[in-house]
Amino acid sequence: MFNQKWKIKITWLLLFILGLFTTISLYAIQKQPALAALTEEDWNILLEKQAITEIVDTIEKTWEAAYENHFNANLSDFGLNAEAIAKTLHLLTYQNEKKSAVVWVWPRKEQLQLLLITPNQLPIVRSVINAEQDTVLNTVKKLTQEITSPRKRQTNSYLKPAQQMYQWIVAPIESELEKQEIDTVLFCLGPGLRSLALAALHDGQNFLIEKYSVARIPAFNLISTDYNRIKNSRVLAMGASEFVDQEPLPAVPIELKQITEKLWQGEAFINQDFTVKNLQEQRQKQDFSIIHLATHADFNSGQPSNSYIQFWNHEKLELDDIRKMKWYQPEVELLVLSACKTAVGDIEAELGFAGLTVQSGVKSALASLWYVSDVGTLALIDEFYQHLQKIIIKAEALQQAQIAMLKGKVNVENGELHGSGRGVKLPPELANLGDENLSHPYYWAAFTIIGNPW
Repeated sequence: MFNQKWKIKITWLLLFILGLFTTISLYAIQKQPALAALTEEDWNILLEKQAITEIVDTIEKTWEAAYENHFNANLSDFGLNAEAIAKTLHLLTYQNEKKSAVVWVWPRKEQLQLLLITPNQLPIVRSVINAEQDTVLNTVKKLTQEITSPRKRQTNSYLKPAQQMYQWIVAPIESELEKQEIDTVLFCLGPGLRSLALAALHDGQNFLIEKYSVARIPAFNLISTDYNRIKNSRVLAMGASEFVDQEPLPAVPIELKQITEKLWQGEAFINQDFTVKNLQEQRQKQDFSIIHLATHADFNSGQPSNSYIQFWNHEKLELDDIRKMKWYQPEVELLVLSACKTAVGDIEAELGFAGLTVQSGVKSALASLWYVSDVGTLALIDEFYQHLQKIIIKAEALQQAQIAMLKGKVNVENGELHGSGRGVKLPPELANLGDENLSHPYYWAAFTIIGNPW
């Protein structure tokens, strides 16, 4: 009888504790509104409470949900809090000898919000006034327009919006970046900012990439933070120079040949051999850690099925099917799309572009925000692979390639592309275009590392 009574009491006690825990959990969830729903009063309360770690958690969960809704998939089953993110950055410093920071940037109606985490440091919040949401997003579009306008490629008309974006996004945290001796900045950007040409931001004297190597991430908890040396990896390079209903890419044969015969080790397949089936078969035969696709790729508005990578003839690999390629078994270290574009400022197109790594399952991706000229693409890609052999940090290899171009060290003279390596003879259709200066941001600022920058 005694034991039975105690069993009943213990059971009721456990039920009471479980109920109390559930009530507290529900209350906590209700008190943590979604990022978009936070009012000015909510923000002020959180900041007064110095509940910055709570803000980090809210941002990560909100943006993770946005990508999961867009791709209709569960993309992550765990989450690191602010302290764990800071510790992860600290650990990576010892692994790759680069000191990295993460900055979350999102527009609010009346101002721009920044949040910075550096290795083993507490998060820092900066509220940028006089940066209304509409003004900021219009400036992003203006920057892209000024850079990509064909009639402005001999001007620096892009400087005004480039400097304004720098003042809003980088300047408020720059003293802390310098204090912590940061080398690499991971930008986690909010709606309308995910197609921002980060490399083109300018402080009045220098471009952002002259100070830091940069990457854009969908959310810190949606990227793989493992670091593996990529130097001796094999590359599967595929592409097309001719298309049924799109512009030809005459530099592609040279691009693939340069990568697999001069700059790296791997296999190349072009035009008729550039099929989804052949890509899968080659992956089964050999372990390729780098997949390089020199072809049109569009990130469009609407469902992920509207965005695609173009293969030979009419075949397309739609974004919602890309996970079926199983590039995460074994994991592809780097996916390169050398001729893609995304719709600037379009929320759904930006989710597809910035979410490329989580949807495809690759660790890192190198892609472009807009179509760059054939010669400009060939120049950037050639420089990138040359630097990747020496530097082995993906974001830094891209940074050095971009710096070489902006400083005028890469150009076209007498039908040859000249840069860090030997001259590359161009095909007649490109050589006949004459000499070309590739220092304008149009040629190099579109390219960006998505996901793991290391």
